[in-house]
Amino acid sequence: MAWHKNGIGLFKESEIFQMDSVYNTFSEYLINRYGEKTYKLPIALPVSCPNRDGTNGVNGCTFCGEIGTGYENLPATMTITEQIAANKAHIVPKYKATKFIPYLQNFSNTYLPLNKFEAYLLEAVEADGVVAVYIATRPDCIRDDYLAVMKDISVKNGIDICVELGLQTVNYHSLDKINRGHSLAEFVDAVLRVKRYGLLVCSHLILNLPWDTDRDAIEAAHMMSALQVDQVKLHALYIVKGTEMARQYAAGEFQLIGRDEYQKRVILFLRHLSPDIVLQRIIGRAPAENTLFSNWGTGWFKIRDGIIRQMTEQGIRQGDCCNYLNGPALRKFT
Repeated sequence: MAWHKNGIGLFKESEIFQMDSVYNTFSEYLINRYGEKTYKLPIALPVSCPNRDGTNGVNGCTFCGEIGTGYENLPATMTITEQIAANKAHIVPKYKATKFIPYLQNFSNTYLPLNKFEAYLLEAVEADGVVAVYIATRPDCIRDDYLAVMKDISVKNGIDICVELGLQTVNYHSLDKINRGHSLAEFVDAVLRVKRYGLLVCSHLILNLPWDTDRDAIEAAHMMSALQVDQVKLHALYIVKGTEMARQYAAGEFQLIGRDEYQKRVILFLRHLSPDIVLQRIIGRAPAENTLFSNWGTGWFKIRDGIIRQMTEQGIRQGDCCNYLNGPALRKFT
């Protein structure tokens, strides 16, 4: 039996599988769906956001930096074809990869004019080895004409399309505090619209916003389960330099929970989340040079592995407290 080191010690192969199986991992989902390990390729497009250009606001979300989340992105001046080729040049020799998911990552991609959005999407699906395209956007940037284009391209090209919706929190008071610029109702409407077109949907959540509690994390899990989202991506809040949140943080206007509390909150969320929902990740990361605070000064993989270890040792797993296993209409009330 082979042994491996994965950041929290030495484990047998069988033990690693057991640890990973405490939640529905994205890596396992991709292998099961596409038959082999599949790689997301970050793509940057020349697009903004209605919360930045004056449509909804001009300053954006309080946590969002000038470059958005595109720390690993290539310049948006490069074409999609060029960005895919450059990413492949790095990944293919190292991992022998053959299947890929272009991820239109930064800002609100469905905020592009429809004709430009369609052209970019068609360019992405034409690349060799593309099995899906993932599209980051906001709940208030979901329209039926865009969804119709996505469905048509998905069907004609035999690929999956996943719409990644930034929500961050189900607490509408916190949505206001972070200047999110959309409501919880708009998120619900967006998920239902995406689902009606047969597309995949992923929700982004930050579980440790300063104004949120464990109750909010549990309610978020209930919301994702009731709406039957396909995937969830969890982030731990990081404080990006030059943002309004960085100013608030430096001024001591709020406090962040500790690493142990974050791990506890993620576990609460996972236990109340339907086991059918895939976790793209349970913690994010950002470069130290761009942030005042990121992951308690600890490697993201150590926090992830700590969560997995704690769940494994306690014999708990994703969905073991979920009341939506047979659909929300059959929820058990106690």
